[in-house]
Amino acid sequence: MKFLNFTVFDVHKSTDIAAVNDKFQAAPTEGYKVLHEFACMSPPFPVPPNSIVGVSITEVKTTDAMLSHHYQLLLAGATIYRVPIMEVPMASSIDVERKGRG
Repeated sequence: MKFLNFTVFDVHKSTDIAAVNDKFQAAPTEGYKVLHEFACMSPPFPVPPNSIVGVSITEVKTTDAMLSHHYQLLLAGATIYRVPIMEVPMASSIDVERKGRG
């Protein structure tokens, strides 16, 4: 399953968060794959002052795989919001909309 992850952390915790990410990239968890990563120049939602928002799209096979990485980020001081991504092929999105409207 794919997730859109928002990782929010205080600017003073950035070295701790970077250390966790470096460790993860050196030895990635099996079943957890980072597809894209972005840093927001402007927060997409209200965050505490002096916060950084990182956005990533990940593909996860199991909850254990997701939690093994995210738990380390939580211990380093990050707050993580996970949004499941439902993949709908463009050709069938009209059919999904029609069924939804009844």
